Amino acid sequence: MADPQNETPNEPATITPKVMGIGGIFFFSDNPQETREWYANNLGLEVNDWGSTFESRSVDKPEEVNSLQWSPFQTGSDYFAPSTKGFMINYRVQNIEGLVAQLKANGVTVLDDIASYDYGKFVHILDADGNKVELWEPA
Repeated sequence: MADPQNETPNEPATITPKVMGIGGIFFFSDNPQETREWYANNLGLEVNDWGSTFESRSVDKPEEVNSLQWSPFQTGSDYFAPSTKGFMINYRVQNIEGLVAQLKANGVTVLDDIASYDYGKFVHILDADGNKVELWEPA
């Protein structure tokens, strides 16, 4: 019998739609390049043009590697819009289609359609405080 908590290619409808972890932390910076350099020089982060990627392993599936993206964005970037907050959290989810259907049924504002890329599926919502939240189902 398939475990409904885990993704199986043959039974996607049985995968519980939910958040599995944090996929990214994004925040405004007046000078993102300088901020990345500060974190590299002072805290040892390995940075690139997008920020820094942290990798970890799942307790239940040690063969699975998860990543968290840390990224400073230029202050005022419209990527966080319509939120006016200076940060955005990306949550790693499973069964993004089921989750979006559940969110819509609960009256949650879904800002866009699910977009698919080689590295996963994304959609954006607003939480109860008006914070833009990015949901990501890794590929």
